[in-house]
Amino acid sequence: MSARWLGALIAVLALALDQASKLWLLFGLGMVDRERISVAPFVDFILLFNPGISYSLFPQQSPTGRWILLAATLAATVLLCFWLWRSTRPIASVALGAIIGGALGNGVDRFAYGAVVDFVDLHIGARHWYVFNVADSAITIGVILLLVDAFWTESRARSTAHAGRGG
Repeated sequence: MSARWLGALIAVLALALDQASKLWLLFGLGMVDRERISVAPFVDFILLFNPGISYSLFPQQSPTGRWILLAATLAATVLLCFWLWRSTRPIASVALGAIIGGALGNGVDRFAYGAVVDFVDLHIGARHWYVFNVADSAITIGVILLLVDAFWTESRARSTAHAGRGG
C-alpha cells in the first residue's frame, strides 16, 4: 500500500471512530439527559458543545461565524489532502491522515450541530484538563507524528551527509 493510501485509510478510520463515538455518546448513552458519567478515577464523560476551535478559542455563536469556521476547516483539509497526496513517507502520511480525519470529524459536528461535540474530561481530583473528543486526539497524535517525522528525517539527512564526508 502506498503512503498516500495509508494516510487516506487513517483519515477514514479517524473520521469513522470520531463520529461513531459521538453518536454512541449522544444516542446510545443518552448524554443529553445526563450531567456526567464517571468512567475511571481520572476520566469522566461530560457533554459539551464547543462553538469555537481548540481550547474554545474564537467562539462563534452566530450562523455566519460558524460557517466561517466550517469554511476554514474545509480549506485547511483541502490543503492537508494535497500535502498527503504528495507524501511518500509512511509516518508523515499516517500523521496527515489522522489530522485530516480529525478535522473532518469536527467539521461534521459543526455542520450537524452548530458546534463541536466534546466529551472526554481528564482530571486529577478537582483539577480538570480541557474537554476533548476522538477527533481532537487524532489531530494531536497527527501533529506529534509530523514532528517526529520531521526530526527523524532531518536527523537521518544529517547523519547521511556526515557519513558522506568521511566521518
